[in-house]
Amino acid sequence: MTAPLIDSWHHEKESAWLYRRVAHAETDPSKSELFLKLAAAAEEQAAKWQLTARRGRAGTAPAERVFVPSLRARIVARLLRRFEPRSLRPVLAAMKLRGLSIYSAAPAVAGHAMPTSLAEVGARHRSALGGSLRAGVFGVNDGLVSNVSLVLGVAGAGAASAYVFTAGVAGLLAGALSMAAGEYVSVRSQREMYEYQIALEREELAEYPEEEAEELALIYQARGIELEQARAVSRSLLSRPQQALDVLAREELGLNPDDLGSPWQAAATSFVAFAAGAAVPLIPLLAGLTAVRATLGSALLTLAALFAVGLALSLFTGRDALRAALRMVLIGGGAGALSFLVGRALGVAIG
Repeated sequence: MTAPLIDSWHHEKESAWLYRRVAHAETDPSKSELFLKLAAAAEEQAAKWQLTARRGRAGTAPAERVFVPSLRARIVARLLRRFEPRSLRPVLAAMKLRGLSIYSAAPAVAGHAMPTSLAEVGARHRSALGGSLRAGVFGVNDGLVSNVSLVLGVAGAGAASAYVFTAGVAGLLAGALSMAAGEYVSVRSQREMYEYQIALEREELAEYPEEEAEELALIYQARGIELEQARAVSRSLLSRPQQALDVLAREELGLNPDDLGSPWQAAATSFVAFAAGAAVPLIPLLAGLTAVRATLGSALLTLAALFAVGLALSLFTGRDALRAALRMVLIGGGAGALSFLVGRALGVAIG
């Protein structure tokens, strides 16, 4: 069987395999049924590729091949065991799965799916784990590249291992604290903006409840619900003030408080992610090696970590895993090599 036929058959089989795992992880029966139907459609398409191969009599037919999911697909399947499919939408999109638009917000107001009953209002808003995972991977990558560049730069200047280690620890703390502070200020500012806007909305709801209910009903009508049904939903909703405030913020202001998170948690996550990456180049320096061996060990260990980061990022980009890993190695390695050369030049000039 020719390579294009093998690739097409494998893609459809892998898609069907993943669709079934998404369906198993999905708690909404209607969404689960959708993914099961997509799995059946993918299996049907794989069967068509099999028939094409048989008719062409070109090499080994897919029926004689054993389907084995790729490493990337197995990693995604493991993530689906722990996290809901909605939160993994960026990862699933990179695997070229269809049907993910059911997790998208309606275009009228970002971040809020169209409810059809009062029970559904505000029930589908959760923070995006995919974005958090991606931010964590980038945080580790930042720590790796920045601190190995610092370590290699100081080592290139001819400093002893103890001074290189001290500089690396200082770089780890400075970078991690800077990342944490920036993330705290960013999330705190967003939350203060939300709190201010929601306070204004609370005043309007107390003073003009009927007008607010009608505005909400018109928004729902624009989404495709009959006006009378929309009015019934909005009136029932506004009879519960706290829930009403939450939904009005989403619908009228386009704010989703669930996506903001805690500023302290965001700061801690950024600190840990950066520090984890920045600690990798320091490991050989703790082993009591000579300056040359410790520097070489830091470089090699960091390159291995960058390779792993590149593989992780391929989950979100959908690109070839090996190519993504090698690209990260080239970028990080180039930054480290340049820092070493600059440190060497400065060391010679000062010395």
